Amino acid sequence: MSETRTRGWRAALASQRRYLPVHVLLLAGGVVMVFPFVYQVLMSLSTNTEIQATPPRLVPEHWMWSNYAEVFRRIPFMSQFWVSVSITVLRTGVQLVLCSLGGYAFARMPFRGRGLLFGLLLAILMVPGQSYLIGQYQLVRDLGLLETVWGIVLPGFFSAFGVFLMRQSFMSLPVELEEAARLDGCNPWQAFWRVMFPLVRPGLSAVTIVTVLWSWNDLLWPLIVTSREENMPLSVGITTLAGQHSTDYTLMMAASTMAMAPIFLLFFSMQRRVIEGLASSGVPPKVLRARGPSQAMDSM
Repeated sequence: MSETRTRGWRAALASQRRYLPVHVLLLAGGVVMVFPFVYQVLMSLSTNTEIQATPPRLVPEHWMWSNYAEVFRRIPFMSQFWVSVSITVLRTGVQLVLCSLGGYAFARMPFRGRGLLFGLLLAILMVPGQSYLIGQYQLVRDLGLLETVWGIVLPGFFSAFGVFLMRQSFMSLPVELEEAARLDGCNPWQAFWRVMFPLVRPGLSAVTIVTVLWSWNDLLWPLIVTSREENMPLSVGITTLAGQHSTDYTLMMAASTMAMAPIFLLFFSMQRRVIEGLASSGVPPKVLRARGPSQAMDSM
């Protein structure tokens, strides 16, 4: 009996040794990806002299926790934080509703020209978002929404990428579920809301995390429509710490670290659902990483 167990252990170890190079490669890749975040935290606790030293110091000599308190004195951090939260919540909530309705219509409702219209919708993803910034600015200005949260979120209420993602999620569900709901007396809205919508939670999670990342990190559009510090989101407010002649990098690192913390917590708490949503929608995660949230969702 003991010999059988020994042989089993040896066979298991031999099989694991074959994957040792793969594990080493993944570990090295993980270290490379994590290092910038660790470096940012260390530099947020350093001084400007240590950051600009040659050769650079990776570990600060004295831990400058006062840098974080100084951020609140230099910029209205909490006001900008709540502006970012408002933008993120509004965009995410509206996009979940509109993208779900649009994805369900393209997946389940037959109408003339559906394929052509869906192709035109996907063509929006190939147009750079910077090409219609002037038109968006004129629209927001004419509506009197400059220096407001609504002026920032209005162009981001719709996403062609989100519609595509939700369409793929609805198409992955069997048609028999909807037919059974119709036989039980459900109208199209009830079949969507009570039967189909709860079953696409992985797709909703994927749209949520991508929209949150894009909204939280959005820089160009808020930079155009806001000029007062109290009306800026964090992504724009942190840039005001960069001076014309000198920049306090320690404060920028400290502010960036605090701004990233909520997104890190959200992503790690929803990571499994995001991967499930991307897998069920037919979009590989590597495609999303290659495009980036700002490009993938740049279909305002």
